[in-house]
Amino acid sequence: MALSKGDEFPIHQTAEPVAYAGTDRNFYDRYFFNGYAPDGSGFFALAFGVYPHLDVADAHFSFIRGDTQYCLHASAEMGMERMSMRVGPIAIEVIEPLHALKVTIDETEDIAGEFTFTGRAFPIEEPRFTHRIGPRAFMDYTRMTQNGHYEGWISLDGERHDMAEGTAGTRDRSWGVRPVGARDPQPMPGAPLPSFFWQWTPISFPNGSLFFHVNNDTQGRAWNTRAAWAPDGADAQDIAEGHGSMRTRLQPDTRWPSGGTLSLAVMGAPEQVTFDPLGRFQMRGLGYTHPEWNHGLHHGTLEVEREDIALDALDPLAPENLHVQTLVRVSGNDGSEGIGVFEQLIIGPFAPLGLTGMVDGAS
Repeated sequence: MALSKGDEFPIHQTAEPVAYAGTDRNFYDRYFFNGYAPDGSGFFALAFGVYPHLDVADAHFSFIRGDTQYCLHASAEMGMERMSMRVGPIAIEVIEPLHALKVTIDETEDIAGEFTFTGRAFPIEEPRFTHRIGPRAFMDYTRMTQNGHYEGWISLDGERHDMAEGTAGTRDRSWGVRPVGARDPQPMPGAPLPSFFWQWTPISFPNGSLFFHVNNDTQGRAWNTRAAWAPDGADAQDIAEGHGSMRTRLQPDTRWPSGGTLSLAVMGAPEQVTFDPLGRFQMRGLGYTHPEWNHGLHHGTLEVEREDIALDALDPLAPENLHVQTLVRVSGNDGSEGIGVFEQLIIGPFAPLGLTGMVDGAS
């Protein structure tokens, strides 16, 4: 029997019970959050993923204090229950769909927290991400993104920090097909050297939210990109969509961004914005490219582990350290100022930045 709590709701996507999400073993369903104080301090993020065909769910909470990034990883067997939005100590509650959510982290390994996210406008829907390597679907998913405000607290080693007034950030929901769980050991005949280029810049301005993302091929040609502007309080029909073009700099001997300039053609948004880095968050703290806690891996009935990452002691070209979110101060050519993140992941060659190998750094 595969019936579950989800079958009581009008959310079926196939002619089968909700427990069966089509036929692709790499199907996933994920929540993501990040946040930061107005001065750029107190960066935190959380990811919560469900993998129906692997019958696994995992969750990761990570935040920065000083020069250390503290992480709590959790993985559990789902028992085919899609509506159980808890993995060990980490739980998500939908207060108002598309507007407000609550996250709880029960004290575990001396880490705890609780916060509520409230959206500033209706979420944007990004273009469907579909990318094939030969005949194989590498990605095929949809994502919605929303900026908002946070209230709550985080506790580390018994010391509680309330989130500063004005703490802001981004949350997204994505679902579909990505590489998850154990890798397929069978190579693709004639496949090129693996490569992936990704940039994402959700920015909070005083009067609205700016979004830009791009997936490029190795020559810098975009295969998925969109820019959007959402004024505060906007409904779906009030969101303006357009185009953007990013010029990026890399830190020497790394694949981490040192800043960039984004030119825009979007109604309501500045024509050009520049990004100045304030700090760096390692996405492996949320499981992304993590050698042990990558998304969808099976760790048994329930496994929870704390990890402390010394940010100044990392090898920037180790594969698990390539994926970062850089907190940035943003300046528009119209005098506007904002704050947000510049997420970047570059794997393999990328000609526009002079990268020729799998993980060589910028010269």
